[in-house]
Amino acid sequence: MKYRILHYGEEPLREASQPVTEINDDVRRLVEDMFETMYESKGVGLAAPQVGVNLRVAIIDIGEDPLVLINPQILKLSGKETCDEGCLSFPGLTEKVERAKKVVAEATDLDGSVYEIEAEGLLARAIQHELDHLDGVLFIDRISKARKLQIKHELEILKSGESLYDEDEEETEETL
Repeated sequence: MKYRILHYGEEPLREASQPVTEINDDVRRLVEDMFETMYESKGVGLAAPQVGVNLRVAIIDIGEDPLVLINPQILKLSGKETCDEGCLSFPGLTEKVERAKKVVAEATDLDGSVYEIEAEGLLARAIQHELDHLDGVLFIDRISKARKLQIKHELEILKSGESLYDEDEEETEETL
């Protein structure tokens, strides 16, 4: 089942997610449906709050092995880099965001096994972006107040439930 992705301004995006206490069929179905939703929306990552589910679950697929992150946490951050970043909850908006260049994170997979992952580049950025969602933090929270003022009109459009993509424009860029 494909979910509707919540847009900027919808309250569940700002709520801290609850830990998963049991990996059961409901959680497995959620993950399966999140992958379907993410792929259909041409995303590379999706967090459960973006589909209105208040659980610490995120998925990422940057074209390598798809990742399921249940109750993830970041253990170590190093370096810094600034890159363009977008979000499925902000269709058509991209902004330059500074994040750690490398990350070490820990999460549980669908089998209940805890694993550690070291990442850099796009994968490190995606992990940080999706874990932010689990804490109610949005990527625009990581840009300057001055820049937020400059894009105020675009944010109001998104808050009204519309997209910044032109009607004729195909959503071709992959988005976190």
